[in-house]
Amino acid sequence: MPVGDDQGVFVLHYLQQSTRKTSLFWQFHGKMGDGGEPALLAVTSERVLLLEEAEQLVSMILESDIAENYRQCLYNVKNNPDTQRKVREFVEMKERYEEVQRFGKYHPDYKEVMGQIRIVKRDLDLDEVIAEFKRAENDLQAMLDEVSVIIGRSVSESVKVPTGNPFFESSCSGGCGSGGSCGCSA
Repeated sequence: MPVGDDQGVFVLHYLQQSTRKTSLFWQFHGKMGDGGEPALLAVTSERVLLLEEAEQLVSMILESDIAENYRQCLYNVKNNPDTQRKVREFVEMKERYEEVQRFGKYHPDYKEVMGQIRIVKRDLDLDEVIAEFKRAENDLQAMLDEVSVIIGRSVSESVKVPTGNPFFESSCSGGCGSGGSCGCSA
């Protein structure tokens, strides 16, 4: 378990509790409890193992080719002068667009800004560095969605897992609280 500068984790002792070992950890987050002492946190060895497995999964995701491609594409976006110029132009135009939207078609610059925002947005979307970044971002999101679904379904088939991908959506879109209209047995 990684320990940051402001957080100390110390194993105090083990308790035998109905044939299950429970580890007590002293976890200090820079705040004291009501009595001025750090709060004790009871953690089962099962939870510690689960956290270790989760950290391994995170490491595997961070070290994956997909995550590395995402980081490289992000670096390219941040360090390409032409792309950064397009991003700045878009941000400036977006601010003007939001100002115009407050007044709607009655704003004197309405038609001009509406036309310019489309041009600037299209120019940004057609930038190859931005397009590559969006593809890498979608690939990473797809992998995270798949991992979420695998974890959720390992708990139960009826666990709802938030994904933006309809491929992973279950046939029970309304949930089992919808009265069984989805066809599941409510």
